[in-house]
Amino acid sequence: MILVVDTNVVVSALLSPRGAPGRVLDLVLGRALDLAVDDRILAEYRAVLTRARFGFDTADVEALMTFLVATTVPAFARPLSTRLPDEADEAFLEVAIAARADALVTGNLRHYPVADRAGVLVMSPAEFIAQIRARPA
Repeated sequence: MILVVDTNVVVSALLSPRGAPGRVLDLVLGRALDLAVDDRILAEYRAVLTRARFGFDTADVEALMTFLVATTVPAFARPLSTRLPDEADEAFLEVAIAARADALVTGNLRHYPVADRAGVLVMSPAEFIAQIRARPA
């Protein structure tokens, strides 16, 4: 299964590992899912995770980034034909389209209006985890 994960999910996972975002990140780290990214997404992950206000350990962030660079599915995305409410979110949808991702997981569903999703399934972390749990083993 190929997934695109918005930065807010990664941050939430690290701040509160026991919640649904933490479970999504666990699935990525355990290689149960393939995470699709491009350079813009990796750069955003790094920029946000190194913000002092979060207080994440620099070595932990570097370890995560090293893992992601080594294990993610690179996607070569084309620009969207429409604009999203938050331009910074466009890279995630573009990568989801290019990678033919099974889902884009985000904590900001409203940033991805249904009419602009280009057929991509956009879900909250809780919705995604519920879907995974409902699948037969």
